[in-house]
Amino acid sequence: MRAFREAVEAGDLDAVEALLADDVVFTSPVVFKPYRGKAITAAILRAVCEVFQDFRYVREIGAPDGPEHALVFTARVGDRELTGCDFLRVNDAGLIDDFMVMVRPLSGAHALAEAMGARFDQIAKEAAARSV
Repeated sequence: MRAFREAVEAGDLDAVEALLADDVVFTSPVVFKPYRGKAITAAILRAVCEVFQDFRYVREIGAPDGPEHALVFTARVGDRELTGCDFLRVNDAGLIDDFMVMVRPLSGAHALAEAMGARFDQIAKEAAARSV
């Protein structure tokens, strides 16, 4: 999904949020239960942008006009390098309604979980404020 990739690469998190459906389901690589809703998903993505260093997309998979997209990325969390993939599905309105992230290796996933866990109270507060 070109618009999402361009918004992420530009650091335009408002544009990223605008591309999320209100009922988006976000599946984290480090938490069992999916998160539901635009506010929590946007708050998580804002925090991830603070946690990831040297983030860049390296490959895009899927037909440009199709509903399913995979964006392969590399990043660093502290001293741990990781590779990951954003799996996106868009609805009929062109908004992301399903967003799943996978990362490897396990040491990178652990570093990500620790860094995001340390921010989760702030993420929850931001989501609650955006939901009102």
